[in-house]
Amino acid sequence: MAAAMALQVVAGGGCCCQRPVLGAGRRRLAAARAVASDAAAAKVSEEEGKVRLGGSEVAVSKLGIGAWSWGDTTYWNDSEWDDRRLQEAKAAFDTSIDNGMTFFDTAEVYGTALMGAVNSESLLGGFIKERQEKEQIDVAVATKFAALPWRFGRGSVLSALKKSLDRLGLSSVELYQLHWPGLWGNEGYLDGLADAYEQGLVKAVGVSNYNEKRLRDAYARMKKRGVPLAANQVNYSLIYRTPELNGVKAACDELGITLIAYSPIAQGVLSGKYTPEKPPTGPRANTYTPEFLTKLQPLMNRIKEIGESYGKNPTQVSLNWLTCQGNVVPIPGAKNAGQAQEFAGALGWSLTGDEVEELRSLAREIKGIKMPIEES
Repeated sequence: MAAAMALQVVAGGGCCCQRPVLGAGRRRLAAARAVASDAAAAKVSEEEGKVRLGGSEVAVSKLGIGAWSWGDTTYWNDSEWDDRRLQEAKAAFDTSIDNGMTFFDTAEVYGTALMGAVNSESLLGGFIKERQEKEQIDVAVATKFAALPWRFGRGSVLSALKKSLDRLGLSSVELYQLHWPGLWGNEGYLDGLADAYEQGLVKAVGVSNYNEKRLRDAYARMKKRGVPLAANQVNYSLIYRTPELNGVKAACDELGITLIAYSPIAQGVLSGKYTPEKPPTGPRANTYTPEFLTKLQPLMNRIKEIGESYGKNPTQVSLNWLTCQGNVVPIPGAKNAGQAQEFAGALGWSLTGDEVEELRSLAREIKGIKMPIEES
């Protein structure tokens, strides 16, 4: 979801106070100080392996971890959730922390009665508490509000947020997002985000699955409240580049909004473990068919070749490709320690510009995957 990774969005609600007029020399000095301050902040974030979420004060790791699969039994985990999967999820959390990936994204609907066996927020909150009892850790948590048809007005956002905080065992979260555009009432939802920000319940706010028009409208509405819109979380990967084609990525860059990329390895397809002879099972099989995987092979072969030159595997190359786009924070889902360790290998190095463009060119030969929610 790395919006203008350290771009500062000056979101003002307007002020009736007159500012003193500075002379040309003082204006230049003030501007120079501002630039130096921004550069220093960016440098500090870079050195710490973190990036700023849009125009907010929240800095997160360059690679986050998605917690959709934790507790889920509808899409992941072969429709089962047991103690083994719980322990694997806990190990994924700890390994992520150990490798500097301290940004975790969850949602109120992950693992609920609607989507699973155990609420993902509750699991994440428990993992944080257990680790905090051993040592002090720096964790950034993002969660999301579900724009369900029966929810109305700004009050519904605050009510849902407080329940999420209870499940997480936290007094505030670093990022609170609208999970998808509602059928109605989106203005009220945005007002609820601003209310939560002003009440100190969240440190930054964002949206998810917003197309360019909705994103610009949301940005303008939040700006009137003096609240920076920090992020837009959308589906984005080497083989799903719709944000580049529909104006979302360009709008994020222009407005200083971090693009948080979910499904950054296309739900595991870019890991290279699936082939036309061995496609994924479950719901993913409907999208990533043997026919699709056949068309994918030339790209996967080149990804493997490039990875070998860096000592990296396809997953790590695919994630690195996204970070090379600038203003992007990928959040791959980690179900176990091995996956978390693998994701960490995407950091600390970079593809060349020529390699980035070569992979994009090869990916253009693959028919895109349609996600209607972003066109709504």
